Amino acid sequence: MTWQLHSASEFGNYREQWDELNLRGSNSPVLNAAFIIHSLEELASGKEMLAVHKEAGAIDAMAVLRKSKFGVWDTFQPSQAPLGAWINNSDNDLQDLLKSLSSALPGIVLKLGLTQQDPAIYPRPADQGPISTMDYIETASVDTTGTFDDYWASRGKNLRHNLKRQRNRLKKEGVEPSLKTIRDPEQVRAAVEAYGKLESAGWKGQEGTAIEINNPQGKFYVALLEDFCNKEQGCIYQYFYNDDLVASDLCIEQAGVLVILKTTYNESISTSSPAFLMRQDSFQEIFDSERIKTIEFYGKMMEWHTKWSHDSRIIYHLNLKKF
Repeated sequence: MTWQLHSASEFGNYREQWDELNLRGSNSPVLNAAFIIHSLEELASGKEMLAVHKEAGAIDAMAVLRKSKFGVWDTFQPSQAPLGAWINNSDNDLQDLLKSLSSALPGIVLKLGLTQQDPAIYPRPADQGPISTMDYIETASVDTTGTFDDYWASRGKNLRHNLKRQRNRLKKEGVEPSLKTIRDPEQVRAAVEAYGKLESAGWKGQEGTAIEINNPQGKFYVALLEDFCNKEQGCIYQYFYNDDLVASDLCIEQAGVLVILKTTYNESISTSSPAFLMRQDSFQEIFDSERIKTIEFYGKMMEWHTKWSHDSRIIYHLNLKKF
C-alpha cells in the first residue's frame, strides 16, 4: 500500500488514470477529470496536492488535497464543486487507506477529511475507531426513466395549476415563453456571459458572488462547459419571455446523469416564475430524449425542490482523526 504525493499542478499527467477510476466506479460527471482540472486552473490556491495510491503497481485511488489549517487536510472543495476530489476503487479497507494517506502527508496530521461525499457513490460507513461521518446537506434528484406525462401527473396539484395559470396569463399579456438548449461549444462563452449578467442583476450581484465572464468562476464555467460540450456532455438551458432572457441553467452530463450546476433567473419578475417554467420545459425535453436517467440538483434541498422530487439523500463529510 503506497501513496505518492505530487503538486496538484501535475494532475493533467494523471487525467486518464483518474477517468479510468471514475469509469470503473460511478462514472459521475462531477468527478470527471475535466471538472477537477478546470477547478484547479481557476479556483485553487496553487498549494493543493495530488495523492496517488498504488497497489501492486496499479493506481486504485486518488485525491486532491489542501491543508486547511495546522494539522488538518481536506479534499479540494471549491464552492462550485458538488463533491470532494476523492476517487477510490481500492480493495483496501477505507480506514487503512486513509491512515496510510495521513502518514504520507507532510508534517503533523491531526485530521484528514473527505468532504461532501455522495452515498450513492460511496456508501456512508459506520463511525468506527478514528473514522466518523457527519451530515452535510440533504439533496434531491429526479428519476427520469418513465414518461414526462406520468412524472408531471405525479407532481402536486398546486404546482401544475400554478404553472398552467402563469402560462395563460403570459399568453394574455402577449408574452411567448420559449426554451433554448445550447450544446455548441462555440456558443458557451456568450451563454455564460448572458447568465452572469442575469445573475448580477439579482442578490448575488449585490453580494459580489455572481458569475462575471472574466472572474475566476466565470472562467471556470466557460472552460468546463466548452470541454463538456466538445464531448456532447454539456448543455446550457436559456428561457426567454419573447426576446428577453429570464432564466438559465448550467448543466453537465455523463453516463445517463445530468447535473444542474447553477440556476439563475430574473428576480424582478413577480407575476410568474421563469425558473419553474424553464424547469418544466427542460424536464420534458430531458424525459423525451430518453438519454438521461437521473437529474441531480446537488444543492441543499429547499422547499421548492420537494415540488419537483420526492427522492433525496444526505451528502456527508467523512473524517479520520488520529488523536
